[in-house]
Amino acid sequence: MRLTTVPPAGTGASGDTGSAGTGPSGAGASPGAESSEDTTGSTGTPPAEGGRAARRRAAAAARGRRGRRAAPRSAGSGSDASGAGAGARRTAPLSRVERRRAERARRPGPAVLISRAVGELFITTGVLMILFVAYQLWWTNVLAAADVNRETVQLQDDWDKGARDPGSFEPGQGFALLHIPTLDVVVPVAEGIDKERVLDRGMVGHYDEESIPTAMPGDESGNFGLAGHRNTHGEPFRYINRLKPGDPIVVETRDTYYVYRMTSILPSTSPGNISVLDPVPPGSGFTGPGRYITLTTCTPEFTSTYRMIVWGKMDEERPRDEGKPDALVDP
Repeated sequence: MRLTTVPPAGTGASGDTGSAGTGPSGAGASPGAESSEDTTGSTGTPPAEGGRAARRRAAAAARGRRGRRAAPRSAGSGSDASGAGAGARRTAPLSRVERRRAERARRPGPAVLISRAVGELFITTGVLMILFVAYQLWWTNVLAAADVNRETVQLQDDWDKGARDPGSFEPGQGFALLHIPTLDVVVPVAEGIDKERVLDRGMVGHYDEESIPTAMPGDESGNFGLAGHRNTHGEPFRYINRLKPGDPIVVETRDTYYVYRMTSILPSTSPGNISVLDPVPPGSGFTGPGRYITLTTCTPEFTSTYRMIVWGKMDEERPRDEGKPDALVDP
């Protein structure tokens, strides 16, 4: 005969105490236990064995995993919200006081304004200086060249018409042409040494009665004195320091060519030394009266501190109707 053991009341059929649960009435599973099992099962976690405490721990662990998975979305949502709040704060209109403060902060201070003004002043001064130098060294020569060409053509036309007899001339009036073949110089000679009417127009000026009286080329004896710019305004005498003894200096008038030969040079002397224009200038090497020519200009270059002097002596007098002298044909 087989004996069958009957489990006591309140014990599950599987032999696991509490697997079916023991309620207050001593029979069946408790509703709370079923709810825990259903919740655990819905998350995909297998039912935990070991009783109610084990199931509670498993459910708590499942809830923790769900919270960790949702955290990034929550954090992102929070960042978006904070960013939107910051954007709202940045775009919010400023009050009147805040606007005034911002304008004062952007406004440059006195030191900045002064530095800007000084910088602009320096720039303007520099530009003006550059323009002045360009005018002096370049543009004055352009203007003088135009005046020289115009006066030369007018002078030759007057000679062809029989005007401008040698003799006395009005201040600023052209009456001759100076040729320095060695330096390739051809420039009108005008009466007087006035800067505005003569020298600054690129011409060579004759020392006349209003300045320092000197002879004319046709005089039987005397010193024919001429002045000209060395720099700027046509600079006809810029390179007279390169002349050597024997080089021709020719003065052409309406009727005659007067050919001088360079004899000596005084590299530097005081502007007040007018004795260089005497009929027999000291230091020239001339020992007695004769027919001489004196060229005067400023030195050193681009200054008017001193004067350079070049002397010459008459070598030939040739009528224009006989043709040009050899000095101009074969320089």
